[in-house]
Amino acid sequence: MQVRNVSAPGKYGDGNGLYLVVDLSGAKRWLLRTVVKGTRRDIGLGSLKLVSLAEAREESIRLRKTARAGGDPLAERRAAKRVVPTFEAAARTFHTEHKPSWKNPKHAAQWINTLTQYVFPTIGQKQVDQVRSADIMKVMSPIWLDKPETARRVLQRIRAVFQHSKASGHCQGDNPVEGVSQVLAKQKDTATHHAALPYAETKNFIKKLQSADTSSSSLAFEFLILTAARTNEVLEATWDEIDEKAKTWTVPAERMKAEREHRVPLSARCLAILKKARKLAGGSAYVFPGQDPEKPLSNMVFLMALRRMKVGVTAHGFRSTFRDWASEQTSFPGAVCEAALAHTIKDKAEAAYNRTDLFEKRRALMTEWAEYCTPAPSKKRTKQRSA
Repeated sequence: MQVRNVSAPGKYGDGNGLYLVVDLSGAKRWLLRTVVKGTRRDIGLGSLKLVSLAEAREESIRLRKTARAGGDPLAERRAAKRVVPTFEAAARTFHTEHKPSWKNPKHAAQWINTLTQYVFPTIGQKQVDQVRSADIMKVMSPIWLDKPETARRVLQRIRAVFQHSKASGHCQGDNPVEGVSQVLAKQKDTATHHAALPYAETKNFIKKLQSADTSSSSLAFEFLILTAARTNEVLEATWDEIDEKAKTWTVPAERMKAEREHRVPLSARCLAILKKARKLAGGSAYVFPGQDPEKPLSNMVFLMALRRMKVGVTAHGFRSTFRDWASEQTSFPGAVCEAALAHTIKDKAEAAYNRTDLFEKRRALMTEWAEYCTPAPSKKRTKQRSA
C-alpha cells in the first residue's frame, strides 16, 4: 500500500539496501545500494511499472549475494545485456578486420568462401558462445577425409574466429575447436609436390614454347622459367620494377611470399624477352598485360599452355627444375641457390648473420641458367642473318 500510495519525492527504504525512489516528476523506480569490492555502488533495478516489490526484493537479494561472494553485479548485468553475435557475424567481422593485412586478395576471398560453403549452413546462425565441440564435429566430419587439405584450413579458420570472439568478450572458457582434430579419423598423408620437368628437358620445352606461341603469355612463361620466380610475381610485374640499365627486376615486399623485397638479376635473354614484351604491352603498366591492358594476364595462362603442349608438369615446378639443375650441374653454394628462389633461412641464428642477398653471385648463377635453357638459333635463322 505504501509503495502504491507514496507520492512525495524522495527515497523510501525497504531494508537491506533496497529503496523506492520517487522522482520530482512522480515516476517511481527501485534502487539497490550495496558494497561491491569495497566500494559503495547504487544499482538501478527498474521502474515500479515493470518491477513489483516482490521482484525488486528477490533481485536485490540475488545481487547482494553476488557482491558478498566477491563478484561484480554491475558487470554481470552488463554481460547479460550484451548482444552476442552469431558465428557467421563473428566470422565476417574477423574477415573484415583482417582482410587489409592479407597481401593476396585471392586468399581473402577463399577464406570467407570456405566458411560460407562448409560452416555457415550448420552453425552460422548459432550465437558464437553457444557453439560446442559437437557442433564443430558436425561441420568437419563430412569433409575431413574427402577433402583433407580444405578441412584443415576450415578448422584453422574456425579456431581463429573463436579466438577473436573470446578476445572481444563474446566467449568464455575453452575454444570448442581444441581437441576436435584428435578425435576425427586419421587423415592420409596428402603432402604433394608440384610436378617438375627434368632440367635436361628444359631447353627443348622452351624451344617448343617459342615455336608454338609468340604472344605475351609465351614470353611470360619463358621469363618465369629463366628467373625461377613464382607465377604471381611474374604476372603482376610492372615496368616500374624493371631497371634495364642495371639489368635488375625488383619485386616489392607486398608481392613476395616472404614479405621481403627481392632483386632478380636479368640475363641477356630476359632483357630480350622484355624488349619484345614492351612492344606487345601497348603502354600498359604491366609487363605482361591481359586483353584488358589495365589488368595482368590471368593466372590460368601457364596451365592452359601446358595443356596445349601436353606436358604433365606445373609452372611452379620449374622452380624445382632450376634448383635440381643448380645442385647437380653447378658448383654454386646452396645459399646462393636458395637466395635465387627467395627462400628464407629457417635457422634464425644463421639468418641474423646473413645480411646480404648474394646478388652478384646470383647474377652469375642466373646467367648460366639462361644459357643452359636457351635453345641455339636455328641454322635457317643464322643463314638469314648472314645474308
